[in-house]
Amino acid sequence: MRNKLVVILGPTASGKTDLSLKIAKKFNGEIVSADSRQIYCGMDIGTAKPLDFKGIPHHLLNIKNPNQSYTVAEYKKEAIKIIKDIQKRDKLPIVVGGTGLYIKAVVDNLDIPKIRANHQLREKIEKDIQKRGLSYVFKKLIKIDPEAAYIIDPNNPRRVVRALEVTLLSKKPFSSQRKVNPPLFDFIEIGISLSKENLRKRINARVHRMIKDGLLDEVKNLVKKYGENQQAFEAIGYREIIKYLNKKITLKEAIKMIQLNSWRYAKRQMTWFRADKRIHWIKNQKEAEKLIKNFLQEEKNRELVDLY
Repeated sequence: MRNKLVVILGPTASGKTDLSLKIAKKFNGEIVSADSRQIYCGMDIGTAKPLDFKGIPHHLLNIKNPNQSYTVAEYKKEAIKIIKDIQKRDKLPIVVGGTGLYIKAVVDNLDIPKIRANHQLREKIEKDIQKRGLSYVFKKLIKIDPEAAYIIDPNNPRRVVRALEVTLLSKKPFSSQRKVNPPLFDFIEIGISLSKENLRKRINARVHRMIKDGLLDEVKNLVKKYGENQQAFEAIGYREIIKYLNKKITLKEAIKMIQLNSWRYAKRQMTWFRADKRIHWIKNQKEAEKLIKNFLQEEKNRELVDLY
């Protein structure tokens, strides 16, 4: 496979897992997760983590506990190492996920801004959140960096605080601080295209399935083990169930909130992905297979030219 890399991306609940398993089986591939929530052990149901790998090797799942931090820079370093190892074994690495910054860090070989945490500034921002609310601080961020609205979850305090911290310390927009370098891999990006109506139906159905599969017990066990104030539990599906467990909302309200927040997140994902004109949007497995087959054939054609 030399330097080949396939990326399968799309919004939450679009069917990335099923497609990636079929593609990996057909093209002798291994899957490298690009999901910032599936890295955490025990966060399985709420992140829709694949549990049946169908015999396909998976990487960068369950690598951290919910009380441990993990940065984009760390992800990039580990993902690149794994991709190169897969290629050395003459197999096809397939990066799969919906975390746009994780994917971009790998395919565009991004330089991630190395700005250390400023505890005094963080404390000030966090006090602002407690006093005026998270939405106030988020609006403050997008006033000085409008593009951040497309890449930062407004309901995730950790992401909002870090983005504002980096922007204020560097005096540069957070969204513009990722320097693109020459690519390390010959890659193709394949995106799953769904209508808004279909995607929203899939999201709503998935949330009900998560509840049925035991999301409440999963969250209860995680909170018992790690406490409820872990940053990882700001993920959609967990923060709402924690509110329910604390009797702040009903279960019905929690389900509706998860569905709505997942839909808003999906829209932000699509805004991010649509900005990348290199993505080939497909509607079914057959289209994806054709694109990958042609992509891999280019390498074989070059090898024949070299031999000649």
